[in-house]
Amino acid sequence: MTNAAPAPAASQPSVVRRVVLIGRAFTALLILAAVIGQLITSITFWTARGDASIPLNLLNFFSFFTIESNVLAMVVLAVLVAAQLGRPRIGRRFDVLLLSVTTYMVVTGIVYNTLLRGIELPQGATLGWSNEILHLVAPLWMLVDWLLSSGKRDVRFPDLGIVVIFPIVWLSYTLLRGPFTLDQATGRDWWYPYPFLDPATHANGYVGVAIMSVIIAAAVVLVAAGLVAIARWRRGARR
Repeated sequence: MTNAAPAPAASQPSVVRRVVLIGRAFTALLILAAVIGQLITSITFWTARGDASIPLNLLNFFSFFTIESNVLAMVVLAVLVAAQLGRPRIGRRFDVLLLSVTTYMVVTGIVYNTLLRGIELPQGATLGWSNEILHLVAPLWMLVDWLLSSGKRDVRFPDLGIVVIFPIVWLSYTLLRGPFTLDQATGRDWWYPYPFLDPATHANGYVGVAIMSVIIAAAVVLVAAGLVAIARWRRGARR
């Protein structure tokens, strides 16, 4: 009586592909639920507080880098799921977009868990499980996803110039808008989504904001460079 033949070598990658597919779909749904859950919680909180302008609060809500990066992550994960199922086909432009979004999510996780954990951010009463998904679970999955699939990504170090565009635009928007935006929670004439961007929280005002901005910008570049290095190493290993 002979022993059963071992499973073909291709079966393991197939299992990994299924796990990645399920992980992508599940994480995209988690992000959607987390954003909607926090939004409903915030609207209820603002209404109970008697805020004069809910539309202003909504604009502030979607001005958080966390919300914007998670929405982008949800979209690219949905595209990746569709691509795994056969459509659409994705190319290098999407690889650069995925590099950018993965960088934003990893930096979001790092900044929140090192600087902001324990501080309630001004989007309304924080919904615990939503907060963990947006700041921990989803960033971790995006990193794991990149580690598992980056060998297929055609990304290069010059792409770092593209990665930094969105954070620069977001930071410019935030700093220009902040001094002219009413904070309905405190009645102050200024509003910033994160304490480290508020000059009032620094003894040296905008100098402190500039220092924090440079530190976070460096984190964006370093994370993106690390992701590119991983992808290039894995592509080389596959060849």
